[in-house]
Formats: sequence, structure tokens, C-alpha cells
Amino acid sequence: MPGASGARRYSTGRTATAFRSTTTCRRTPGKPAAHGEPDASDSPGRTGGQQRPRPARTLPQPERGAAARRTALLRDGAVLIASGLVHLVVLLVGGGSWGGPVSWHKPVTFGLSFGLTIIAIAWVSSYLRIGVRTRTVLLGLFAADCVLEVAGITVQAWRHVPSHFDMETPFDTGISMTPAVGGGGLVAILSTLSAAAFLRRPGGPPGMALALRAGCGILSIGLLPGAAMIARGVYLTRTGHQLAGYASTASLKPLHGVSPHAVLVLPVLARLLAMTSWSPHTRVSVVRAAAGCCAAAAAAALVRAVAAH
Repeated sequence: MPGASGARRYSTGRTATAFRSTTTCRRTPGKPAAHGEPDASDSPGRTGGQQRPRPARTLPQPERGAAARRTALLRDGAVLIASGLVHLVVLLVGGGSWGGPVSWHKPVTFGLSFGLTIIAIAWVSSYLRIGVRTRTVLLGLFAADCVLEVAGITVQAWRHVPSHFDMETPFDTGISMTPAVGGGGLVAILSTLSAAAFLRRPGGPPGMALALRAGCGILSIGLLPGAAMIARGVYLTRTGHQLAGYASTASLKPLHGVSPHAVLVLPVLARLLAMTSWSPHTRVSVVRAAAGCCAAAAAAALVRAVAAH
């Protein structure tokens, strides 16, 4: 019958089409396609049988801002270190006294010390488990405070007047009060970062958490004599005993100068140990011994300061 013959032809054609489709889908990968079959190179997203390169991954806006801030902090630290070295050359070439309230040693020591501290805090803070925005704000305030304090000390050194406890003119008073106000800000910022190191275990290789917590703890101890030096010196100067104000800070300087750098030395040691083949237990033991040495040095400086009084 004509109708039955047409139905058979339709059914046969549909079966053949389905068979070709099934054969195409089951074709072995890498085998050339037969004539009339679709090739993988004709599929969307491929050119010449090769996958198109994916676009480069972009960081979220907060992470990009944090990366830019770390770069800026490293630049600020390098500038302060360079300033300290330049003034060291000025001292060596031009001569002058290393000690005393008016000398080149202050822009040298403060430039080197604050520059290293900025770089250290910018690096070690990346291991702390705090929010990106919070870290960015704290580090920005910390860097601005450090740069402002070193700038004031440097200006006074070139003017050949004391940078601390000098109340002779309104300008000198403003410069000398900068360490007092800025010191309070530094204590608040560094105390916040130190608290973050103890509240949540920091990341990093074995020994890094111990290095950060020990370094931040010793750093916090070193901040206390700095605050005490400023408070006592300002009080004695305002009561008419400026020379006594300078003399009152001498015994606390070693503790204040040595303690803050543990937060850089110990994490660097932990990072260097991560490059060795030593076991995690051995690396942690080495960091623990180094932390004990730093704590002993801070304790010796504290005993010396107490004995001097």
C-alpha cells in the first residue's frame, strides 16, 4: 500500500539518523571525524581544535586594595630606611656628636627603626586572621603615624634643635608633641594587631604562629617604656625641668629599642626554616628557642632599667 510504504521509509530514515547521531556521540576522543560528522574544532569556544585561553583572573576589589596598600607600605618603609642611611652619611662626613638631644643620631635611628618596623608589620599582618578592610585601615594609619614622626624628628635635626620635649616656640611644641600623640596611636594599632594574633591562630608554615605571638608579645612589652618615656619627659619639661626630662629616658631606651624588632626577627626565622628539610617539630623547637632568647634580652633590658631607677 502506498501509505504503508511511506511510513516504512519515514521510520527507516529516522532510525538511520538516530544511529548516526549515536555513532557521532560515541566516537573515540582524538579519532578524526568521518565525512559528514561534526568535528570538535567546529564547536563553540574552540579554534583549530585548541581551547581558547581563559581571561586572566582578577582579584576582588578589597583584595586589590589590600595589595596596593602593602606595596605602599613597603615603599614607605624603604623611604624611611633610605632617609636613615642618608643621615648616617651626613653624620660621618660632617661630624658631630652621636648622643645628646641635638644630634644626627635621631634621624638615623628613627628612620632605620621605623622603616624596618613598617616593612615587618606589613608582612606579618598578612598572616593574621582579620578582615581585609580592617587590616588596610590599621596599616594605613600605622604608616602615616610612622612617617609623620620621622619627618618631625628630621626637620628638627636640620634646624639643630631638640625634637623631643622642646617647648620654646609654638612650632617646636607642635613637633615635640607629635611623638606623644603619635605614640598613643601606635600603641593602639599595634595592640589591636597583637590581640588578633592571640585571639585567632595565625596562618603560615610550622612555627609561624608561635613566632608571631611571641614577637607581638615582646613588641607590646616594648611599647610600654616608650609611653612612659614620653609621659615623664613631657611632664618634667612642662614643670620647668627639661634637662631632667632628657635624663629620665636614658635607662628605658634599650628596652624600647630592642623589643619591637622581635616581631620581624622571629617570623623571618620561621620563614627561613620553612625552606629546610627539617621536620615541623624541629622547626617549632628552633623558633621556641629563638623566642626565649628575645624574651631574655627584653628581660635583661627591663632589669637594667629598674636597677637604674
